Amino acid sequence: MASDFLSVISPSDPSTRDPGSGGQVLPVLPVRSTVLFPHAVLPLTVGRESSIQLIQSLGEEKTIVVVAQRDERLDEPQPSDLYSIGTMATVHKVVKMPNQSLFVFTEGTERVKLGEFNQLEPFMTARVERVDEVHAEKSAELEAMQRNVTAHFQQIVTASPTLSDELQTIALNIEEPGRLVDFIASSLPFLSTTDKQELLETPDVAMRLERMNKHLVKEAEVQQLRNKIQSEVQDQVQQSQRDYYLREQMKAIQKELGEMDEGQKDIEELRQKIEGAGMPEEVKKEAIKELNRLARMSPMAADYSLTRNYIEWLAVLPWAKSTGGEVDIAKAREILDEDHYDLKTVKDRILDYLSVRSLKPDMKGPILCFVGPPGVGKTSLGRSIARALGRKFQRISLGGMHDEAELRGHRRTYIGALPGQVVQALRRAETNDPVFMLDEIDKLGRDFRGDPASALLEILDPEQNYTFRDNYLDVPFDLSKVLFICTANILDPIPAPLRDRMEIIDLAGYTEDEKTHIAFRYLIPRQIKENGIPQGESGDPLIEFPEGSVRYIVRHYTREAGVRKLEQLIGTICRKQARRLVEGGKEKLVVTQEVIHEFLGGIKVRVDTEIAERTKRPGVAVGLAWTPVGGDILFIEANRMKGKSGFTMTGQIGQVMQESMQAALTWVRSNAASLGLEEDFMKELDIHIHVPSGGIPKDGPSAGVAMAMVLVSLMTDTPLRPLTAMTGEITLSGNVLPVGGIKEKFLAAKRAGVRDVILPAENRQSVEEDLTPEQIEGVNIHYASRVEDVLAVAFPLSLSQVKKDEAERDRVIAHAGA
Repeated sequence: MASDFLSVISPSDPSTRDPGSGGQVLPVLPVRSTVLFPHAVLPLTVGRESSIQLIQSLGEEKTIVVVAQRDERLDEPQPSDLYSIGTMATVHKVVKMPNQSLFVFTEGTERVKLGEFNQLEPFMTARVERVDEVHAEKSAELEAMQRNVTAHFQQIVTASPTLSDELQTIALNIEEPGRLVDFIASSLPFLSTTDKQELLETPDVAMRLERMNKHLVKEAEVQQLRNKIQSEVQDQVQQSQRDYYLREQMKAIQKELGEMDEGQKDIEELRQKIEGAGMPEEVKKEAIKELNRLARMSPMAADYSLTRNYIEWLAVLPWAKSTGGEVDIAKAREILDEDHYDLKTVKDRILDYLSVRSLKPDMKGPILCFVGPPGVGKTSLGRSIARALGRKFQRISLGGMHDEAELRGHRRTYIGALPGQVVQALRRAETNDPVFMLDEIDKLGRDFRGDPASALLEILDPEQNYTFRDNYLDVPFDLSKVLFICTANILDPIPAPLRDRMEIIDLAGYTEDEKTHIAFRYLIPRQIKENGIPQGESGDPLIEFPEGSVRYIVRHYTREAGVRKLEQLIGTICRKQARRLVEGGKEKLVVTQEVIHEFLGGIKVRVDTEIAERTKRPGVAVGLAWTPVGGDILFIEANRMKGKSGFTMTGQIGQVMQESMQAALTWVRSNAASLGLEEDFMKELDIHIHVPSGGIPKDGPSAGVAMAMVLVSLMTDTPLRPLTAMTGEITLSGNVLPVGGIKEKFLAAKRAGVRDVILPAENRQSVEEDLTPEQIEGVNIHYASRVEDVLAVAFPLSLSQVKKDEAERDRVIAHAGA
């Protein structure tokens, strides 16, 4: 637009009107997104009704004040919506447009300041005062600044395709600094209304010149960057065009020579892979369709690499490749026995599966779930099963997985999409019948990205997984030949529909004898090898673990269901011996109790002596608890003091355990007479029951029997039988109900040195099915269906004999401690 009105810019100073000392009243014309500078001609389009009336009311004087609006969106601005500094202007020409608006040519004459508004309707008028410019004395600095501004302006005009070159000539002919700034400001389209208004409101010429210089420097830098970017883009386009022409010429030459280009070779290789992959017909049809689409694409196309990756995934998956052949049951049993001690139930289940598969090769793979505490060999058992079956082994950790797409894959519409972990594991295994270990299935997460457990419903269902459809592949894949094995510490977090699809196999903890056998058969040889213990002249390693020392470590340094901690301690001793050998020692180390104390420190776990000491006084009983890491013993203590029938329960216990305590107290109070107690024995007493380890949450009904025995022991001042533990739920009528986790609880009691265990009578079958004679050996099991049965075992002497012989009590406890 600047080039359209260059001819009407006045080359010399126009005469100015003196509005007088009191100011002159002039009509005010508000304009949007426009600032009129003195000595500049600006065409304006006037469309507001008030503005049209203003122009039409002008007489011969035709002098107005042009002022910019602060907010260009306002259609009816008020005085407060206008800037206080505007430009007095003369209207030279008015042209009426077809749409009833006016096209007005105005020429700015001088800066004015708006004063009091005299009229608002039908248009605004205001008293204005001239704003005189502040001229600085001529100096070298001012002249240098003016030349700098002119040079930058010339640079910008030269580089800009929209600005006329005539602007440079006009700028060079303007000698006055203030007028030069006004001319440049009115000529540059990139200056905002705010920046132009700021220049208009700056009467100091030197300051105005400095501000204009900053704007020009900034614009010059922007132009340089824009030109650089445009040059780089143009170079890239030229390079792409050059590559395209060369590629087309190469194709023509190869066609004349009868050769194939790289793209055609790649397509042909993919076609051969598809033909040899053994895909189902439906999948092959999809792969060929995508391959033909790829052949028509340019290698420079955005979808080329995405489509090629998709076809590559389809071509490399083991659609028809299996490893399972003839199964040797005897060899499989030998491998399982070689890798793992005991675990008869698991081994029998695997051998049953192999037997059925040898009779029916096309059977669907079972979905097994090993549940047990850490360190009992769940994951390593999966590797042994794969070795026994002669299959590949793949493990996927599900712990902390929140995104369903981790299993099902991402759709190809997403950038960086990939198949899910299941398909990726199949590609790594290169066979369609591997052993899949889905580790930590009880630790799956769930959030806004989906529920991985829901995706497993299809993966782990033999009736559905033969058509498993990954989101990325979007074609069915048969997972029915895969042997899925899941592991978990507890079953509660696993959703019921998912748990229903799996065959649950419990792996309880090990006894001291079992841990000792495992240590000699697996742990000690492995740690000797891993720590580089050399062999002596006799051919034996330079370290020896006597059986008594291993049992000593198991009994006094570990209290766990598995053998992970035991292996760590054996590894510690081996590392100490390795250090001794490196430092110059050559003697064979025999691990004695003294060596154990030196390398591992003092005794960490006191078993039977701890129970004997703590149950020495009345009001203490040993209960049995089930935890996600195996069974454990649970001390329950009670005390009494003077009060008014108060009953306090502490130890971070849950609601169910609190109700068990209330039920036990109610039974004791209702049977006070038969127990030799006064019926109102709590009238002047307060009772406090505490379950130690208060920092650990506890809950469940299985401690009801122990609660009742604690109260009876406290009120009769009679200690319970030493080295005795018990479990079972109690009712108000005195019945003892069955509980779960019997195997874990029993093994925990045996590890702790308990000699007598009281169990609900209805759990007898669980003991016979889950525990072996070797595990039961050394522990007396007593079954109880009523609380009276528990009393008969827990208090071997008559309850009427409250005052026991002190010497007899000490002898029993001393014997227990021994």
